[in-house]
Order: sequence, then C-alpha cells, then structure tokens
Amino acid sequence: MIVRFGFVAMSMQLENASPSRTMTMASFAKLADREAGLRRLERLAEENLGNTLRLLKHCKYMDVKVFRFTSKFIPLATHEALADWSPYEALAPAFAEVGDFVKEQGMRVSFHPDHFTVLSTPREDVLRHSTKDLDHHVRMLELMGLDERATCNIHIGGTYGDKAAAGERFLRHFAGLDGRIRRRLTLENDDKTFNAAETLVISEAAGAPMVLDIHHHAVNSGGERAEALWPRIMRTWQRPEANAPPLPPKIHASSPKSANDPRGHADYVEPGPLLDFLVAIADGTPAVDVMIEAKRKDEALLKLMDDLRAVSAAGGPVRIVDGATVEIGS
Repeated sequence: MIVRFGFVAMSMQLENASPSRTMTMASFAKLADREAGLRRLERLAEENLGNTLRLLKHCKYMDVKVFRFTSKFIPLATHEALADWSPYEALAPAFAEVGDFVKEQGMRVSFHPDHFTVLSTPREDVLRHSTKDLDHHVRMLELMGLDERATCNIHIGGTYGDKAAAGERFLRHFAGLDGRIRRRLTLENDDKTFNAAETLVISEAAGAPMVLDIHHHAVNSGGERAEALWPRIMRTWQRPEANAPPLPPKIHASSPKSANDPRGHADYVEPGPLLDFLVAIADGTPAVDVMIEAKRKDEALLKLMDDLRAVSAAGGPVRIVDGATVEIGS
C-alpha cells in the first residue's frame, strides 16, 4: 500500500511565508477611504497567495504531494459588511498561478473550512453563512483551475440536543447545495459528536467521501474499530457523481497533546498508533493519503519520516519511497 503524507497550511521552516495575513473588521472600519481599504485587502490576499506558492515549492523540495490550504487567503472575504465587494476578479491571476503549480506537480490539495461552517444547524442565518462560506472556498478552487479532486472537508456539526434530527437536517441541507459545491465536499468524523460510524452512515447517504480522523476516532470511537469500518469508508471514495478521476482515500493523523488533553493536538505524531492502523488496512488498500495535523506542520512530517526510516531499518513493514511517501506491507 502506497502512503503519501502531507501537512497543513504553513511551514515551520520557511521564514516570512505566512499564507494568512489578515486585517480585522475593526481595523478596516477605521479607514477613511473604503476603496483604498478594499485594495489593501486585495494586496494582502496577493501576498498570501504568493507565500502559498512558496509553500508549494517547499513541498516539492520535500516530495510532499498532499497539502491543505489555509481558508484565510482573502481577509474579510465573507464578512457581511463587505457583501458588495467581489475580490475574485482582481485575484484571478494569483489564484491561477497557484493552480498551475498544483497541476504541474500533480498535487492533491484541499480546504478545511472552520467550525462555524455547519450544515446541521437549525438556524437559517447560520445555514446562509455556511453556504456562502462553502461557495467562497469552491470559487477559490475554481479560480485555481482545479477539478473536483480538490475538495473542501467539513464535519457534520452539532447535534442541538437531537443527533438523529441533526443528521437528517445535515442531509437535507447538503442536498440543497449547488452541485458544484456538493461534489467538492468530504465529511470527517469528530471527537465529540458524530463519531466515525455515524459519519459514515451520513456520508453514504449523501454520496460524499468520508475522511477518517484516527485521532478523533481514538477519543470518540462509539465502540467501533476503525479498521472494521475501513472497507465501507473506502467505497465512499469511488465518487460516481464527481467530474474527476477517483482519489485514494484520505485520513487525518495526529497525536494527543497530553493525558489531560487527549483531544488537543501534539507538536509531533507518535508513529505507533498510525503505523498499526496502516498495517491493519494495507491488504486490499492500494493507496491512502495521510494529512498530518500536528502543531509543528512540516517539521512533524519530517520527524515522522525519520521515525519510519528507523522502523524500516529495523526490518519493519515499511519501505521508504521518497521524502514524504512510504510503502506499507509485510
């Protein structure tokens, strides 16, 4: 089984390469010239996209083919006070440059909208904002010229006192999304509410791929073994509705911050639990992509690869392919 590792949004090694420079609404509101302020927001976004290109070139150097973009490319992009502002036209060339590099390198990229983007909500205003936010993310992928293999990953959301009703509401709201948004979405289990088995049922009903987070599953398993769910999770990635070739399944990996904070993410990834899971699913799984969600970003990936090299040198079931890829097998 081929396993590719990726990391999230920023580098601990590159200096002055933040892809998330921003401006608060309070600061924007103090500006005397609104139009000049909007141009400032667009310049910040161009800097963010330029730094993202630097990050992607850093990924190339590391052999990384799996990367998650920050959702904060364009400051205040979906703020209701700026609803009359469309930054997309001005930023189209910068987005296209990022997309061209992604395509040239054959990278797998994604977004993970924040926890305020919730489709299980019973509130119309929250649903409206969530739909707007998802449209914003998809528009950015479209400006990059990326097909539907570039995705947006979301959680099911809150239960609001009735998990069954919340799940049904999620499916109803999901079905109401524009197809260009719906076909980009993947669904992830969380560490408090919808566990892996529950997320899988909703994923199957929605026709959306499921991203398994093995750390979330460890603290919210619902009594299920992740490897027992894996064959069904794999099938969600066949994506018959998508206008793009199928992708390998994706999982998220991180380690608990501490015994007192088992849900928090540690700086690095403890290789044992991740390797145990990968070995358990290797038979019958040609390939899987792993998004590392450790606090130390690319440094965590490098350390994990060093740990896996040690396992390989000791005769373990790991063969190193390149700087961010291994083969798992007996």
